[in-house]
Amino acid sequence: MGHLDVQRPSLPEVVREHPRAVVVPLLLGDGYHLRVDVPAVLEGTGCVLTPGLGGEREVALAVQERLREAERRRGARARADAVVVAGAGSSRPGGDAGTRDCAAALGALLAYDRSPGPPVPVVPAFLTSAGPTVPEALATLREAGYRRVAVAAHLLAPGRFTRVLAGCGAWTVSDPLADHPRIARLVLDRYQRQESARGTRAPRAARLAS
Repeated sequence: MGHLDVQRPSLPEVVREHPRAVVVPLLLGDGYHLRVDVPAVLEGTGCVLTPGLGGEREVALAVQERLREAERRRGARARADAVVVAGAGSSRPGGDAGTRDCAAALGALLAYDRSPGPPVPVVPAFLTSAGPTVPEALATLREAGYRRVAVAAHLLAPGRFTRVLAGCGAWTVSDPLADHPRIARLVLDRYQRQESARGTRAPRAARLAS
């Protein structure tokens, strides 16, 4: 694993040691990290970059299961009456689509799961660079009369953002996603698809060269 921030080992260090590796970005959005920073690091290394994790149904299912865990912490039969899906946010146009897509997918999942009960509003919100902010989304839902407003973390790992969410005053806050089995399977699938594509290209290239 390689990191883009201050943690070690850094992504440049890892790809120097593993040229031509398959790089699966553990990113839920389509922001500058995915579109600019990671490709810049990989340029000239022979490494292959897979798509990020944003927009996948498996991510929404993992968020739903984390939300249910958070609800159970409030009681075995407790249920949120509204949900804020909280993502990191991005200043890149379209960079926060992963969180917005996840909120839409989670809304559909909850509508099916809780039918024929009342609808559960699910709205996206962001911790930086985009709006609405998490406090704004919480305030809007409370003004509309919802009292058990949960925050579903559309985040992978504990850190500064999860600490902010822990203090946001929501009815309950779900845990991040990185250690969820669905996320692990999604990462593995990204890797295996790319390796399979490499395996089919290599014999074809050899035949064309002969």
